[in-house]
Amino acid sequence: MGDAEAPDWRGKIGTMSREDLADHFAKGTICRLATLDETGWPYVVPVWFEFDDADGGFWFVPRRKSAWAAHIQAESRVSFTIDDDGAPYRKVMVQGRGRIVEEPNVGGAWVPIAERMSVRYLGPNGPEYLTATLDQPRWLIKVTPERVVTWQGVDWAKKYRE
Repeated sequence: MGDAEAPDWRGKIGTMSREDLADHFAKGTICRLATLDETGWPYVVPVWFEFDDADGGFWFVPRRKSAWAAHIQAESRVSFTIDDDGAPYRKVMVQGRGRIVEEPNVGGAWVPIAERMSVRYLGPNGPEYLTATLDQPRWLIKVTPERVVTWQGVDWAKKYRE
């Protein structure tokens, strides 16, 4: 069933455009980030993120003691999903490499990114939440995607049909 035939409840069907992605990322949807722990097992954690429209990368600001930051420092390969919980479903799946931009510090380049995240995830009270913890060191990590898969709407992709 193509977009022209889709009932409204199915939503827009198919891969996501740049505009669709910008809208999806602006909503404050939680990212589920997977790293490899020190024993090689997957480690999945829900995190805030910020999309960098200039280069297509993703920013993450973990706390100093976040295990997943140390995992990325040891092994840069990561995967994550950013997906809606309800219809019409939208999902983005990413595989990429994380780069440590800043090790844990107070007052680094992570602060303005965290400020924007706090508003997107918590609304107008976000800065109040963040201000109370600005004395706590954080990392700044940038993930550069190597593979991105997107889908939206309530329908199957052609590859799943016989």
